[in-house]
Amino acid sequence: MTESFKDTVLIFCDGACSGNPGPGGWAAIIADAQGNIKEMGGGGQSTTNNRMELTAAIKGLHSISQVDGKVIVCTDSVYVIRGITQWIFGWKKKNWKNAEGGEIANQDLWEELLQKVVARGKSSELKWRFVKGHSGVPGNERCDEIAVKYSKGEYVDLYRGPLIKYPVAIFDLPDEMALPEMKPKGEPKKEAYSYLSLLGGIALRHSTWPECERRVKGQSGAKFKKSFSEQEENEILKAWGVKLKN
Repeated sequence: MTESFKDTVLIFCDGACSGNPGPGGWAAIIADAQGNIKEMGGGGQSTTNNRMELTAAIKGLHSISQVDGKVIVCTDSVYVIRGITQWIFGWKKKNWKNAEGGEIANQDLWEELLQKVVARGKSSELKWRFVKGHSGVPGNERCDEIAVKYSKGEYVDLYRGPLIKYPVAIFDLPDEMALPEMKPKGEPKKEAYSYLSLLGGIALRHSTWPECERRVKGQSGAKFKKSFSEQEENEILKAWGVKLKN
């Protein structure tokens, strides 16, 4: 850990969904200033990935509603961060309408999240921090694991106890990075360079997503990631700490 988190509550949150809409799960991990860890999670049968991402953030903030001080919320959802720090103010002015005059998706959750943020007040600093998903960040990886299990209806052993006994290096954070731009609607998808899977410490490259999915689907602890260049592929493997199996 290269930065100080003294007197700070650190929250990781993530959402997952199969089908979008389909069965989903959310997860939040809270590390308080007293050195305690609380894992949280839940799911729904018919939901979306964005709703699960929002729910995770709401649940995380709700759990510390009586705790003062600085809060850092880490998420891999550009949608959540841009929504709560930028777009939401325009939505409110337009009576929860978008630029085209249409209804804002997930308005109920956006309103609830805004309430949690406003309730903390100006005296309690709240910072939103983007972390790239599936890039080896321990807190994000654990949240993803919890959310995916809930989306599949599987049992999750949620940890609650002292930081010293927590097996996840929750404060192992990468340097802060700029928030990526969201892809405009209607923009064609960029063709993938490769699909990578990691299972049992062995990394493989796949030419198609179905091939990659067959290897990781239903496998506890499995990781997968799409790359768009040889350089990005190498960066993913480096973050995982492995090399491709020939």
